[in-house]
Amino acid sequence: MDEFSVRVIVADDHPVTGHGIAHGLSRMPTIDVVAVVSDAKALVDQLDTTPCDVLVLDYVMPAAAGQYGDGQALIAFLRRRYPQLRIVTVTMLSSPPVFRALQLLGVHCIASKSDSISHMVAAVHAAYANGSYLSPAIASLVTQADIGSGSALSKRESEIVRLFREGYKVTEIAEKLHRSKKTISAQKLAAMRKLGITRDADLIKYADSLGPFVNAEPPATN
Repeated sequence: MDEFSVRVIVADDHPVTGHGIAHGLSRMPTIDVVAVVSDAKALVDQLDTTPCDVLVLDYVMPAAAGQYGDGQALIAFLRRRYPQLRIVTVTMLSSPPVFRALQLLGVHCIASKSDSISHMVAAVHAAYANGSYLSPAIASLVTQADIGSGSALSKRESEIVRLFREGYKVTEIAEKLHRSKKTISAQKLAAMRKLGITRDADLIKYADSLGPFVNAEPPATN
């Protein structure tokens, strides 16, 4: 085993799928699959006893959910119990709202089972580095949903979200951008509607999920 190795647990309620994912990941010298489990209880037992850096988790495990549930309920539980654990969600779902909900829960690496195993490898490495990764099928669905719903933020809305994440209040943003508080408040609410977000805390989580705002531009003058 190489000096650098990401310890991974694979959880999927279909053993053939779980072991298939594990086999594909294990072909990478930088990944060490330490366990494959098929239900939530076995997963928790394994996490309690086995050091793990990244969990590759099937989003839907209804037949074996047990006391911990599956989907968002299980992920929320895992985030509370193992705050240092990185999670990659794998799924066959095609639901952008679910993907956004996962990001709000702190899962920023999502891979479709319809994409090649190389994208799961990339997602594992990104998760280990505390980064973000959407496999091509997931990214395409998210992009199409944004275009179809008109949810792409304007430059002004993106700027307000960026400042809000940095800790500025609506009044302070209005002063900084030389706009009225009413205008800034309306643009912030417009951005939240486009994103399907209703709480300020979730807006901050969404902004954090995007990583650094590398395209910060000078405030628009119109």
